Amino acid sequence: MNQVDLFSPFTLGEHGKHNTVLNNRIVMAPMTRSRTTQPGDVPNDMMAKYYAQRATAGLIITEGSPVSAVARGYSLTPGIYTQAHIDGWKKTTDAVHKAGGKIFIQLWHVGRRSHSIIAGEQPVAASAVKVADKVYGPLPEGGFGMIETEAPRAMSLEDIAQTQADFVQAAKNAIEAGFDGVEIHGAHGYLFDTFMRQASNQRTDQYGGNIENRMRFMLETLQAVADAIGGEKVAVRVSPHVLEGGKTPDTEIKPLMIAALAKMMPMNLAYVHFSENISEFEPVTDEFRQQVRSVYSNPIMVAGKLTQHSAQALLNKGYADLVAFGTPYVSNPDLVERFKQNWPLAEFDADARLTLYGGGEAGYTDYPAYQAS
Repeated sequence: MNQVDLFSPFTLGEHGKHNTVLNNRIVMAPMTRSRTTQPGDVPNDMMAKYYAQRATAGLIITEGSPVSAVARGYSLTPGIYTQAHIDGWKKTTDAVHKAGGKIFIQLWHVGRRSHSIIAGEQPVAASAVKVADKVYGPLPEGGFGMIETEAPRAMSLEDIAQTQADFVQAAKNAIEAGFDGVEIHGAHGYLFDTFMRQASNQRTDQYGGNIENRMRFMLETLQAVADAIGGEKVAVRVSPHVLEGGKTPDTEIKPLMIAALAKMMPMNLAYVHFSENISEFEPVTDEFRQQVRSVYSNPIMVAGKLTQHSAQALLNKGYADLVAFGTPYVSNPDLVERFKQNWPLAEFDADARLTLYGGGEAGYTDYPAYQAS
């Protein structure tokens, strides 16, 4: 076991043309906050302030940013597919860089977790399989709240090709907007995840059936985006231990992930991000983490209800190079300093939960830094 300092610098992209030096190994995980300006779901000054307040993180990963209109599944989420989106996001990247931070944007296609009232057309997925699910959208009586998703249609090969092109263009847009890189969302029952899982992928073409076919869409998209902007600026988030579409584990999702990681190695990605311990989930075993390391020696990030102690243990065991925190960053903009000084954390309580989606500055940019006595 090695002692790895949580606060030590870490370099992403050592094999690429450009590397990104992080001030520490603490990452702000992506979290939907639904604070965009209407019309057009444009990133705004309030969002720039929110992210800049948290720029002492080694890396910030933004909330999911839809790569197209049909990719959208939650109202008031910031896109990355129009010039207005690019210009709006520049406010955030400029503010974070001015504060000394680094920031990746999470590129998002929600797949079946949507409704035509949000996306403008019927949601798409690997197959036409609906599960009980709710997303943040417009309510019939006005305002926003949680609404039931709509049954998806199965994607055609043309849809798949168009979606890959959308991700490539979104990645180029992100670089134009000043981001240090992009993270492709391949987790949590969203589009790529539904292709990888047996229950949600009932296709009989080259994107369905065996493990090789079910991971093809994600791997092809990763490669296309890496070719466009450089693998050292591309990451992916996955969640093989989170149960999707029911409580029955997918017996092939973990072998699929190990096989996919082996194919990702030559891409020399910035990192692979494992999201764990949320919703219905299986605990992650040391055996799985060792399997991951046996096939994947490039940077690994882990997120999922970590504490400073459990995060440090993952680093010391060599299971992770970076550790990400979600809800602690909602109420603790100065999380790095609180960890470093052993200061108490502001609790993420019921009131904080109520202000996660939608609204203004309250519960968003008004959490103070710790005042030492």
